[in-house]
Amino acid sequence: MELSCRTEYALLALLELAGHYPQAEPLQIRQIAAQQQIPERYLEQLLATLRRGGFVQSQRGAKGGYLLTMEPWKITLLDVVNCLEGAEARNRKEAVGTLARIAPTLESVVVDEVWQEVYETMRGVLQGYTLQDLCEQRDSRRQMNIMYYI
Repeated sequence: MELSCRTEYALLALLELAGHYPQAEPLQIRQIAAQQQIPERYLEQLLATLRRGGFVQSQRGAKGGYLLTMEPWKITLLDVVNCLEGAEARNRKEAVGTLARIAPTLESVVVDEVWQEVYETMRGVLQGYTLQDLCEQRDSRRQMNIMYYI
């Protein structure tokens, strides 16, 4: 079980925007792409999806770019995953119980129960983290790197 490249890139872009949230400073696609090493064309598509999902807004003009629409501590990783992979994630959850529906043996039911538990645990972990949590972890690691080199 892993996050798709699409979701990982979106989280990196949102993390970059969250770092600039206190200054209300819009970031241009090229800035985000360069900082997080995301192809610009792909990032454009991701930001369009995130805009439709209500996570970012675009600002036109010479100093335009993208901004978060809400505070980083209000955006959970699960919210982002659901926005980007909504139907696909639900289909994966439904596919988890395929064994028990196709060949309802005692063993398939037991395996299905374990997979359901894995899925629910994953959802719980994603629900428990916000963009703010990721920012704090990043900042903490930056501090450790600075202290290490001094």
